[in-house]
Amino acid sequence: MKTIGIIGGLSWESTLVYYKIMNEYAKEKLGGYHSAKIILYSFDFSEVHFLQVKKEWEKLADVLIDVAKRLQKSGADFLVIASNTTHMFFNDIKKSISIPVLHIADATAATIKDKGLKRVGLLGTKLTMEKDFYIRRLESKHGIETIVPGKKDRDVINNIIFNELVLGRIKESSREKLIAIIESLVKRGAEGIILGCTEIPLLIKQNDVSVPIFNTTSIHAKAAVDYALRD
Repeated sequence: MKTIGIIGGLSWESTLVYYKIMNEYAKEKLGGYHSAKIILYSFDFSEVHFLQVKKEWEKLADVLIDVAKRLQKSGADFLVIASNTTHMFFNDIKKSISIPVLHIADATAATIKDKGLKRVGLLGTKLTMEKDFYIRRLESKHGIETIVPGKKDRDVINNIIFNELVLGRIKESSREKLIAIIESLVKRGAEGIILGCTEIPLLIKQNDVSVPIFNTTSIHAKAAVDYALRD
């Protein structure tokens, strides 16, 4: 089994889910007393969020690259970044190390294509929904069209993520808001919905909506274990 390196703490609530899924899935695949081999670096998310708010992108990239190098040096055979938004620095991180990095959008796209879908809605942070690093990769590499909510709804989603979910606050009123936003995307032609923030699955489950949802946390974590077990 290869050793998985996790760039985590982005936030710790979703990193906790990554860790749990990876170990449960490894046991499911191998049986007995097996669990996943993992090296985890967990950020103080306040420091990362500060750089995001200040749009200090070069500094944030440097911090992430430093951690990627530390994980490689510690013995990780490959890396996962336990955050959709932070994949905006995927290329910078990948170029800085000599071990593979598994992209969350690639793992998600494989699951979407398995279901035969061509057009999906995307929920995430404003950075994920508004910058093109995620949407462009889905379209150019995988042929998947992505639609996002309108500006007002993007603000609502971003507020729920940063002022509730990353703080461990789960509110029924916010679940209802996200469900309404999802259904509006379905009316616009979305055949499925990417939960493109690793905290959103803490709030939205499959039985909440009428179309398939793609839990990027679970998909990415399981893809990492599959890769770790590949010859």
